Amino acid sequence: MGARHTCSRRVLLAALAIPVTAAAVGGGSRRRPAREEHYFPRHGSYGHHTLAYHLELDYDPRGHRLDGRARIEATANGAIDSVELDLAKLTVDEVLLDDRPVPFRHRDGKLRITADRTLEPGRPFTLDVRYGGRPRPVHSPYGPIGWDRTGDEHDGTLVASQPVGAPSWFPCNDRPDDKAAYTFEVTVPAGYDALANGSLVDHREADGSARWTYHHPGPMACYLAALYTGRFHRETWTEEDISGAPVPVHVACPAGAVDRVRHDLARQGRILRLYTDLFGPYPFESYGVTVVDAELSAPVENQTLSVFGRNHMDGRRGWETLVAHETAHQWFGNSVSLADWQHIWLNEGFATYAEWLWSEHLGEDDADTLARRSRTDLTARRQNLRIADPGRRHLFDDRVYVRGACALHALRLAVGDEPFFRVLRTWHETRRGGSADTPGFLTHARRVVARDVEGVLAPWLYEKRVPEFRR
Repeated sequence: MGARHTCSRRVLLAALAIPVTAAAVGGGSRRRPAREEHYFPRHGSYGHHTLAYHLELDYDPRGHRLDGRARIEATANGAIDSVELDLAKLTVDEVLLDDRPVPFRHRDGKLRITADRTLEPGRPFTLDVRYGGRPRPVHSPYGPIGWDRTGDEHDGTLVASQPVGAPSWFPCNDRPDDKAAYTFEVTVPAGYDALANGSLVDHREADGSARWTYHHPGPMACYLAALYTGRFHRETWTEEDISGAPVPVHVACPAGAVDRVRHDLARQGRILRLYTDLFGPYPFESYGVTVVDAELSAPVENQTLSVFGRNHMDGRRGWETLVAHETAHQWFGNSVSLADWQHIWLNEGFATYAEWLWSEHLGEDDADTLARRSRTDLTARRQNLRIADPGRRHLFDDRVYVRGACALHALRLAVGDEPFFRVLRTWHETRRGGSADTPGFLTHARRVVARDVEGVLAPWLYEKRVPEFRR
C-alpha cells in the first residue's frame, strides 16, 4: 500500500465503516449532542498554550536515527506545577525548564515534566527537550500514522500526522486548537534535501552534511507540521510562471517525475487565484507541493505544504480534483482550524465544496450538478451518521466530506450566491489564524445573511436522514 497513513482526503476504509452508536451521536433527529467529548482524550494538555516550537533535528537515513532538540515557548493557562507533552516511541535524555534541569517521566506516549516552581498563568516559560531514537509510525484507529520512510532504498522520510501522528517525531501539545509558530533546523547528509513548512531561510553544507532551516510564523496546529527528506528535484514557480498565483509555489518531486508534475500542476496558480477571489487573501507566505517517492492512498494536508504520492501525478491531470482540495485546506482547515476533531466537516466539507467550485470555474460540472449527484449517492447509503459529531471511527468517512459540501450548497441555494460567498469570505477573515466549531459557523452565517439559517443547515449537520435541497 505504500506509505501508511490517514490523510485529509476522503478514504473509504473498512475500518471506518463501523456504525456510530446512539451514545456517540446523541438523541433525537435535530438535537445536538448534550456535550462534546474529545475523540482523543489521551492527547493534548489544557494546562498550557504553545507559542513557538524550535526543532533542531539531525536525521541519518542510513541508520534511520533521529536526534532532536525541541525548544518550546509556552504560557500556562492557570497556576500549574507540571507540564504534559505528547511524545511516542522515542527516548528523552534531558528536559530543561527555563534553562534549568527538571525531573520528568516519559511513559505511554506522555512526557510529564515537574516544574521547579509554580508556573503562573500568562507568564511565558521555555522547555528544552533533548530526545532521540528511531522514529516510526504510531497506531491510531485509522492505521499507522506519523513518521514513515519512502523510496526504494527507504532513505527518504514522510510525515502524515492527521489526526494524532505528530508525537511520532517531536514532543508537542497534540491538540488541533493549540497553534504556534515553527522553526525547523534539519541536518541530513550532503546531497539530501529537507522540506518543511514555511519559508527556507538558510541552507548550508559542511563536513558531509547539509542543514536546512525553515521558519513559519503560523500559527499552526502540530498535526499540520511537516518534514520530508530525501532526494528531490526542486523548483519555485513565480506569479509569471503560473498564471497569477498570489504567492510563490515551491515544488519538489523525484527527478523521474518532473515532466508529469509540471503538467499536472500547471493550473495550480489558477486554483490559488480562484480561491483567493472567492475566499479572500491567501493566508500564508508561500505555498508548496511535494511529491514523495511512494504510493499514497491519498494526499497529505499540511500547512503551506501539500503532499502527494507519485501515483497522483499521472501526466493527465487525472488527480487535479485532489490538487484543488488540498489547496483549499490552506484557508479551511489550516488558517481556520478545528476547535476539536468532531467539527472536521468544517475542514473537509469546505474543501470538497471547493473542488466543486473549481469544476464549475472550468466550465465542467457545476456545483449544483455535483451536489445533487452526491445527494443521490448519499441516499443510497446507510443513514447512521451525523456529520457535526460523526464519532471517532467515522472521522474520515466519505459522507463527512460529501454531506458537508452538500450542507454548504444547501446554504447557497437558500440565500443566493452573493450572500453565500460573503459568508465564506468573512468566515475566513474573522477567524484567520484561529480555531472554530460548528455552532460558531451557524452563528456567523446567521449574522452575515441576517436570517435564520439553522433550518437549512441543521438537517444536514445534525440529522441522520439525508434532507432535500430547497430553494
